[in-house]
Order: sequence, then C-alpha cells, then structure tokens
Amino acid sequence: MEHLTSKRKLTIMIAIMFAMFFSAINQTIVSTAMPRIIAQLGGMDLYTWAITIYMLTSTIATVLVGRLSDIYGRKPFILAGIVFFIIGAFLSGTANDIYQMITYRGIQGIGAGIIMATAFTAVGDLYPPRERGKWTGIMTAVFGFSSVIGPTLGGYIVDHMDWKWVFWIFLPLGVVAFIMIMTLFPKVERKQGQSIDYVGSLLLTTTIVPLLLAFTWAGSKYEWVSGQILGLFTVTLVSLILFLIVESKVKTPVLPLHLFKNGVVTLSNIIGFLMNFGMMGALIYLSFFVQGVLAISPTHAGYVTMPMSIGMVLTSAIGGQIISRTGKYKRFALIGMPIMVAGMIIMIFMNSVWLAVLAMIVFGLGLGLGMPVFSLTVQNAVPHKELGAATASLQLFRNLGGTIGIAVMGTVLASSLKSNLTKLAKSGEGADLSKLDPATAKQFAQFANPQMLTNQPALEKLHQSLPADLQPVFTKTITLLRDALSESLSTVFLTGTLILVAALILTFFIKEIPLRTSNAAAVPETGAKDTKGSDLLSKKLVGQGE
Repeated sequence: MEHLTSKRKLTIMIAIMFAMFFSAINQTIVSTAMPRIIAQLGGMDLYTWAITIYMLTSTIATVLVGRLSDIYGRKPFILAGIVFFIIGAFLSGTANDIYQMITYRGIQGIGAGIIMATAFTAVGDLYPPRERGKWTGIMTAVFGFSSVIGPTLGGYIVDHMDWKWVFWIFLPLGVVAFIMIMTLFPKVERKQGQSIDYVGSLLLTTTIVPLLLAFTWAGSKYEWVSGQILGLFTVTLVSLILFLIVESKVKTPVLPLHLFKNGVVTLSNIIGFLMNFGMMGALIYLSFFVQGVLAISPTHAGYVTMPMSIGMVLTSAIGGQIISRTGKYKRFALIGMPIMVAGMIIMIFMNSVWLAVLAMIVFGLGLGLGMPVFSLTVQNAVPHKELGAATASLQLFRNLGGTIGIAVMGTVLASSLKSNLTKLAKSGEGADLSKLDPATAKQFAQFANPQMLTNQPALEKLHQSLPADLQPVFTKTITLLRDALSESLSTVFLTGTLILVAALILTFFIKEIPLRTSNAAAVPETGAKDTKGSDLLSKKLVGQGE
C-alpha cells in the first residue's frame, strides 16, 4: 500500500487509530471498575479469570489472524475484530454472575486480539520501517490517552451508575470505527498459492490453552505438582512437539519457524515476554493496593494511575518522532527500561498516595520510551510478505508473558498473603470471632479475605451495623488486614522488578540494523551465525540510499 497518496494513507491511519482507541478504551475503563464489579457479582476467587480469559482468547486470535491477514489482507479481520468486540462488550454488561462475565470477556478478547494484531501490522503495510517510528509512537500514545481517561471514567461509573455502563458507554464508538474501516481501508486481493494451515492452527491452540490454564490454576485451585496441572503441562508439551513437526512440513505455516532463526526476532520476542510478564503481572495488582490498602474509591483510583498514561503518551509520541528522524531505536529501549525498573522499585516501598503517583509517573515515562521499540525491531528484521506473522509472533509472546505473569504473580500474592495472615492469627491481634454471635462472626469472616477490602461501601455498611463496642475491634482488624495485603503486594512488585531487570539485560544484546526506507528493500540477514555479513549488508544498503 506504499503506492497510495500521503492523504489517503493519513485517512486510513485515522480509521485504524479510531478502531484501536475503541478497543483500548474498553480495556482501560475496566481496570479500576473490575474489582467492584466482581465483588458485586460474587466469585472473588475467580477475579483473575475475568482478566486471564481476555488475554488468553486475544493471544490465540492474534497469532492465528497474523498469518491469515498476510494471505487475505488486513481489512476483513479488523472488521471482524470490531464485531467480536462489540458483541463481547454488550454481553458483558448483561452478565448476572462471574461465569457469564468470564465467558463474555473471552469473546471481547477475541475481538481485541484481532484488532491489535491487524492495526500494528497495517502500519507496516502503509509505511516503511524508517517512517513507522512516528506512527508506532502515535499509536502507543492513542493507547496511552485511553489509559488516561479510561480508569477514571470506569471508577466514576461504578461509583455513581450501574456498572453495566462500563461496557456499554463506548459501543457507539465501535459502530463508527466499523464504518470508517469499511469505507476507508483498501481491499487487498488474496495472495494465490497459499493455503490455510488448519492443523497447525489447531495444534497451536491446544498448546497455548492448556499452558495458560496450568499457570492460572497452579498454586490457587490446584497444587503445582497435582495431577491436573501436570496433565495440562503434558498436553502442552505433546501439542508443541506435534505443532513443530507440522509447521516444519506445511507450505504456509501459521507461525513460520524460520522466523526464530532470526536473532533480532527471537530476542525481541523473549524481551517482550519478560516485559509483559513483569509489567502486567505487577500492575494488575496495583488496583488492589490503591483500593484495598489505601482505601481509595475506584473513581480516585483512576486519578492515581492517570500520571502513568500521561507520561507514556508524552515519551512515546516524542520518541517515535526522533526514531523516524534519526533511524536509531535501540537507545530508547536502553533508556526507557531502566526508568521502568525505577518506577517498579518505588512500588515496592510505596505506602501513600503520593508515592503511588510518583511510581506511576516514572514507570509511564519509561514505558513510553521502551515498549514501542520492539515492534520496530521485529518488523524491520523480516521481509514485508511475513509482516503479519512476525508481528503476531511478538504479540503472542507479549500476551503469553502478560497472562503467565498475572497467574504467577497471583500465586506469589496468595502464598505471601497466606504467610502474613498466619502471622496475624498467631499474634492474637485480630478479632476473636469465637466471642461473637454466629451472624456477626459470619459478617466478620467474609472480610478475612483481603481482596474484599476493595469494596469500601460494603465495609462501611458493615462497620455501621455493628454494636458500638465491636466497631473499634472491626476497625483494628481491617487495619491489620490492610497491612498484610500491603506487605504481600510489595513481594509481587519485587518479583516484577526482577523480571524487568532480566529484560533490560537482554536488550543490550539486540542487534540494531538500519531502518529500511522502503518495504520493497532487501532485509539484512540477522541470524546469530552471520553477524559480520549482516553488518556488511546493512552498510551496503545504506550506501545505496536504503
């Protein structure tokens, strides 16, 4: 699509960003609202599933659509993604219990995976790598902008309106995005001679699903060495082996294995996995800290996370422009990631609103600089005909990292929380439920789960309903529970910090090759075995006006 006029490309980019904003705002608006929604629906023990299922289905959709869009073009898939997302969002607003919510969020995830995969790949269709930097930065800024208004709006809705409007308020935006893509996005003819890898797609799905289920259930629903978890890992291993055999033989693999012979692609995918593992695994529990430990309402919790989004918008937009102008990108990752680590370190020690805000500012500044770089490294290292598959591979590893990170961090939190609550019980400082009447003791017992601390109205209602002599005991118990949750969350943030440090170390080993100025240009060989040849070819391309 490089032959299109600049004006035409701009209108297409506006349509793409509109679709992306629709997907992004519906993700971020849920972040501060979900703890309250789940508390009202019941099933707090399944809280992470409402998030995990979304990432699981979006992961599968992303990688399957990546290769298909290389064959059929991006347009039909981004339209399908919007439709799936609209249906999932509408149904989520009708959920009557946690199981329905999980199911409908899964449908939403399918739509989100398709939209995000095709949106970033479409930028690669429109612009060569040298020009993608500014657009990748702008698209990251669009996501950042949705992160500014989404959490605050979501918190306001659950505080002042029926929670279903969290999912319904932006549905008209989805219709507008669908119409814009339908009318503005050019249709691409199917590439002949390429077939759909049905068997590979099935095996990839049976590899990903049990893997994520194992990490989600291990340590919470089942023991890590239980038959159920070991069985899921066995299914994953068998499916993976069969998948690798099939992909090495089929003509058009859903995930071309030769991509991973490319050192830049492989290392970028590993770093993307670790970044999302540490980032998502830790940040998803920030709402528990703000609402559960600091006792802040969902509305004001949105204000706490807003600085992160503002910082990300600023640095991603500015960084993208500089990358396009200079052609240098690795330095931004090496600057941004240490800043992210610094932000995470602040989270370990935060004990007030102001420290939480500072952590968000620092983390956001680093995130805006570091995260967009790896989309460029992958797209610049592969030929244009494999753009969809390569971009999907990066999204796959990022989503796997985020999903597994949330699950592992959940296990870390649960284990630390159990230890801290045991210490609390042995200290004798909590409420002695044996001296209370059965009804009151039952009310107290439901708040022995610190996750219930996010439901401030219910806490206040229970406090007011207690006899005057029991109210001080209740207040003291809640304070002790907040302390236990705070200490446990510090362990979670520490784990996330260590993972991000590992990602930073690997970033030093990424080979920076010149950003191409044309999608038709040759791609330098970036395999680990041909480093010198890659350098010579890169210099030759630059000398030819590449």
